[in-house]
Amino acid sequence: MRTRLIIIFSALGLLTFGCANDDTTAGRVDDETTTSATADETSTSSTEATVPGPYEGYNLFAPVTSKVTYLTDIDNNVVWSWDSEYMPGLAAYLLEDGSLLRAGYVGNENFEIPGAGGVVQIIAPDGEVTWEYEYSSDEHLQHHDVEMLPNGNILLVAWEKEDSASALAAGRTPENTTHEGVLSDSIIEVKPTADGGGEIVWEWHAWDHLVQDTDESIENYGNVAEHPDLIDVNYIGARGAKHEWTHFNSVTYNAELDQIMVSVRSFSEVWVIDHSTTTEEAAGHSGGESGKGGDLLYRWGNPEAYGRGEPGEEQLFVQHCARWIPEGVPGAGDILVFNNGTGRSGGNYSTATQFTPPLSADDTYELTGDEPYGPGEPSWTWEADPPDSFYAPVVSSAQRLANGNTLIVDGPDGLFLEVDAEGNTVWEWAYGSPVFKVVRYGAEYPGLPDLGQWTGSTTPTSAPPVEDAPLPLEF
Repeated sequence: MRTRLIIIFSALGLLTFGCANDDTTAGRVDDETTTSATADETSTSSTEATVPGPYEGYNLFAPVTSKVTYLTDIDNNVVWSWDSEYMPGLAAYLLEDGSLLRAGYVGNENFEIPGAGGVVQIIAPDGEVTWEYEYSSDEHLQHHDVEMLPNGNILLVAWEKEDSASALAAGRTPENTTHEGVLSDSIIEVKPTADGGGEIVWEWHAWDHLVQDTDESIENYGNVAEHPDLIDVNYIGARGAKHEWTHFNSVTYNAELDQIMVSVRSFSEVWVIDHSTTTEEAAGHSGGESGKGGDLLYRWGNPEAYGRGEPGEEQLFVQHCARWIPEGVPGAGDILVFNNGTGRSGGNYSTATQFTPPLSADDTYELTGDEPYGPGEPSWTWEADPPDSFYAPVVSSAQRLANGNTLIVDGPDGLFLEVDAEGNTVWEWAYGSPVFKVVRYGAEYPGLPDLGQWTGSTTPTSAPPVEDAPLPLEF
């Protein structure tokens, strides 16, 4: 497999990966000209002297079919692991105190859907479960991803059921409504409590922010294209998901902006919302720092979803793992996603896609007339050469590392790649078992366990075959 790279340069002459931008307005709107470049370097585990090596650190991953979470070095040796009573549900992260934040699969028979979870745990380095919160009932279920906030609260995404009567009352057309109704998505913020449980202190529900253009008698009737801040209840994306409708598969928080971003797989979009609201404001259309309540502040990837584009104008294709690139890291302020690539007009293939949100000095997102949200194209894209030699239809992840390299993970095949800014592969590991995502932590990360105390096996165990997973691998 060979790699191809497409890069955009700004008019200021700054290459996206040239250096870390320490300006607090990184990612804000500037005039741009574009230049493309390609790097046709053969992918290999070895590197030439002119190619920077891999970023020193440790990889955290939870195999989809295993109850074990591994921390491995870049020589692929296990340096720590955590056991759980649950299969993953699905994400796992290493906290700064050395504990593991991990979602687990509880087996709720009301939500037998790929990506299902239901419980979130914090597990100490010695394996003790120090906190556990179950969000699972007949009506709702945590799934896919979680996020620790700076204040110690935890964000989780959850499905919630809307029956067919509720869907029709919200303007869903009969042809878009199944007897099962609709599974919409919500974001829940949980504050851990002293008794080891949790208290919901904030929540946001997609169902509170709908628009439709088919029934004038319903309050949410409107022109979809005039309301990019709302969600078209009749939009059915490339997955054809009338029941499991939105399918959030990642959630992340930007502390500087006090905003939350989710990856919406079924819409092939990322959405950004205001976190400064109260729960009451989050259910409405005003309030918070933005003044827009819980309405969408920004969306990108598929303008057809809000009436400002046509089929074939998508930039994202059922993506996963949307993350803001953090301050101090090359590309800071941009958004990086794993772009799975199902449904591309040129055939199915996966890429890592980075783009610059049109953030103005007042922290609002620029939107001109009846145009879709910018940018018009990504600022950086990694793709294989030929493109269809790298295709991960589900799960998978991308992470910008502190040295400017990017960790790219084919989740279904368990293939981990690290590429530099020019697209050269500088590190590779074919782990071989499916994973939801991989997170690389630098050697200086404060949450690394006392690695000298590890006495377990240094060889990661191959996870059971995917047929033994609790649900099909279609996340």
